[in-house]
Amino acid sequence: MTESSALRTDRYELTMVDAAIQSGTANRECMFEAFARRLPAGRRYGIVAGTGRLLDLIRDFRFGDAELDWLRDNNVVRPPTLDWLADYSFNGNIWGYREGDAYFPGSPLIQVDGTFAECVVLETLILSVLNYDSAVASAAARMVSVSLGRPLAEMGSRRTGEYSAVAAARAAYIAGFASTSNLEAGRSWGIPTMGTAAHSFTLLHDSEEDAFRAQVDAFGASTTLLVDTYNIERGIELAVQVAGPGLGSIRIDSGDLPTVAAAARAQLDSLGAVNTGITVTSDLDEFSIAALSASPVDAFGVGTSLVTGSGAPAAGMVYKLVAHKNAADEWVSVAKTSASKASVGGRKNAVRRLDATGTAREEVVLVDAGTPAATAADGSPAEDGTVERSLLVPLMVDGVVDDRYLGAAGTRLAREHNAAAMRELPIDAFRLGRGDAVIPTVYR
Repeated sequence: MTESSALRTDRYELTMVDAAIQSGTANRECMFEAFARRLPAGRRYGIVAGTGRLLDLIRDFRFGDAELDWLRDNNVVRPPTLDWLADYSFNGNIWGYREGDAYFPGSPLIQVDGTFAECVVLETLILSVLNYDSAVASAAARMVSVSLGRPLAEMGSRRTGEYSAVAAARAAYIAGFASTSNLEAGRSWGIPTMGTAAHSFTLLHDSEEDAFRAQVDAFGASTTLLVDTYNIERGIELAVQVAGPGLGSIRIDSGDLPTVAAAARAQLDSLGAVNTGITVTSDLDEFSIAALSASPVDAFGVGTSLVTGSGAPAAGMVYKLVAHKNAADEWVSVAKTSASKASVGGRKNAVRRLDATGTAREEVVLVDAGTPAATAADGSPAEDGTVERSLLVPLMVDGVVDDRYLGAAGTRLAREHNAAAMRELPIDAFRLGRGDAVIPTVYR
C-alpha cells in the first residue's frame, strides 16, 4: 500500500480551505507563485531542482480514508471540507522554469493556476520539495564548477533523512554529479551507483592485506581500495602488492589532502601503478575541492556539505498569491507590502536576455503578462545580437502532467538542461568569493 503524502503539510493549509469554503471564496480562480526573495548569502545564482519529484507528488496527492478519519477525529476541519478533500485532485495548470535551470532573486519559478482551495493546499508540498532539492542542486553546481571536470560522487545518505537522501542524490545528479552511493536513488531515478568498502571491512579482517585480497578476489583489480585505515603509505604499498599495477583506484579519507594526495601519486607512480586513480573524501565542500585543483586527485566523494546545501540547507523560496479573479471575472493583482517581505503581484512571464556570445545578462520578468504562452519569446536575435530565451514551460495542463519531466528520463533531461544553462552564465558566476546575483532581475 502506497503511503499518502496528503498530511505531510501544515494545518493552516486545510483551515484556510475550510474558511474559504464557508465564505464562498474557495472556488475563486487564483494564481500562486513560488520564488526566492534572495539567494543564500554570498551566492551568485541558484539551480532549480525537485520539479520532476514535485509533479509526481501533486498528481498523486489524495486524501484517503485514513487521512480523512484522522482529520475528522481531531476536528481539524468541518464535514463540508472533509467532503471536498475526499474528492480532491489538482485540476489546474502549472508553469515553471525547467528543472536544472539557473534562477535569481524574484524568478517566478513555479506558477500554479486553479481555484484558491486546490492551489493553497499544495503550498507546503511545493516549498518542501523545491527548497530542499534546489538548495542541494545549488551547492552541487558550485562543487562541479570547481572540480575541473573530475567526477564527483554523492555520498551523503547517512547525513540526512532517509527520504531526503534520495532527493539529494537526484538533485546532485541533475547539477552534474556523476554517481551516488544511494541504491534507492539508482532504482528510482536511474542514477549510476558506486561504492566498494568502508573502514569496517578492513577492521573485520586479521590484516589490511587480507581485507584487500578479499576485495580484489570479489571485484577484480579495477576496484577502489581504501588505504587510510592504519597508515596511508603502507596501505598503498599493500594495495599495489595485492592488486598489481593495474589497480583501479585508491581512496583516501583523512589527512591534509593536498599533501597526502601528492605523496600518494608519487608512491603509486614509483610502484608502476601510473594509471591507478586517486579518490578523496573526508568532509569536502566546494572550497576544499577548489583547494585541490592543482593536486593529483582524480575523483571526489562528497557527503555532509552536499546534503546540507553547503551551509544553506533551504533555498529560501516562498509561495504567494499574486493574482485572483474578481466578481467580474477580471484578474486582479495582489501583493504583500510587509517590510523586507514585499512581493510583486500579477501574473508573469520570464525571459533570460543573452548577449551575442550566448552569455546571460538579465533576467526579465514580465508583469501582468497573461499566460506565459501568450508572451513567449520567439528566440529571434535583435539588431544588437541579443536573444531572449523563454524560461517558463507548461508542466501540468488541466491536471495532466507532462510526462517528459518525470522519472529517470525526466531526471536525465534536467541534467542535460542544467549543463546548457550553466554554459550561459557569466564567468563571475563561478567565483566562490562572496558576491551578489551574477545577473540582475528586471521587472517590465
